[in-house]
This record gives sequence, C-alpha cells and structure tokens, in this order.
Amino acid sequence: MKITKYTHACVRLEHEGRVLVIDPGTWSEPAALTGADAVLVTHEHSDHADVLRLLGAGIEVYAPAGAELALPYTAVRVDEEFAVAGFRVRAYGGRHATIYGGLPDCANLGYLVAGAVYHPGDSLHVPDEPVETLLVPLQGSWLKTAEMIDFVRAVAPERAFGIHDAQINERGLASANGWLSEETEHGYRWLAPLESA
Repeated sequence: MKITKYTHACVRLEHEGRVLVIDPGTWSEPAALTGADAVLVTHEHSDHADVLRLLGAGIEVYAPAGAELALPYTAVRVDEEFAVAGFRVRAYGGRHATIYGGLPDCANLGYLVAGAVYHPGDSLHVPDEPVETLLVPLQGSWLKTAEMIDFVRAVAPERAFGIHDAQINERGLASANGWLSEETEHGYRWLAPLESA
C-alpha cells in the first residue's frame, strides 16, 4: 500500500488502483482528493475536514456518528468494521482527547485500514490488534511529548510516521522527531508533505 502524507493530518492511501483519503482538512493540499474513491474523517474539526472542499469534490465521506459536519456522510460507530473503496476498515476510540476543562467533547474515531495502517485522529486510543504502520500525532494542544512516545510504544507498530504537525516550526519538528527516533524502536520516520512511503 502506498502512503502519501499531505500537510498536517491528511494521508492518502493507494492500493491496486483504489484511493482512500483520511482527514483532508483546511491545511492540506487540495490534490489529496484527486481521484479519491472515498474519504474517512476522524472528527469534525476543520484541520481534519475541509467541508467546502469535500462538498465540491462529491466524494463519499465516512465520519463518526454524531459529528457536526455540514455535509452528508455515512455515520461510523466505535468498533464498527466496514468496507470502503475496496479497503477493510475498523473504527476505534470514541472521543477527542481533552484539551482543557473537558473540552472539546466531540466524537473522534481512529481508523485501522486493511489491518495495516492506523490513523488515530486527535486521540491516542490504542487498538486491540497489531498495527503495521502507525500515523502518530506530533503536536497538538491536547498532546504532550511523553504521551506521543508512550503511544508509539503501546501500539508497537512495525513502523511509524509523524502527522498532525502543521502548527510546529522547524525547531519543534526536529525536537519531536528526535524524541521519537531516540525513545522508540518502531521504525519512526517523518514524511514531508507530498512524500510517500
């Protein structure tokens, strides 16, 4: 499976002519949706779901049940397994990680695609099955460095790529990448926007 990272939390998965995009938000490049068969949205925040772009693209969208998105979508529930664009997907998690004072309290699902690639959205929910490739958030108002390291260790993937990094400057990015490289033994690597693995 080819994985292409776009700015921030957006990734594009391609396999045998099928294309599935996860979290094409307002900070990601519009080209992420070119030729996409379907879109998975982890939660309703605009850095993960560009509603206007998705409406204009006319691509089938899957999102957590109860998500407040101003567009039609297929509702997905925790632990649901389903097929989308020829990919098998299982939903994990339930809620967005807390920033402060119990907020935000919105639905958030992590998606394990094809039993191989796990995108947690804005949470650190550990799935109950092996993960080949983990997409690990590097920065967020809801995230500490120790938590991201512990998350990678808990999931214990074969490899991990950093996502959720648009609000971090070069020095901060170097620090986050350094910590993950030094403190985990799970093939961590940062992909620049539009880089594939």
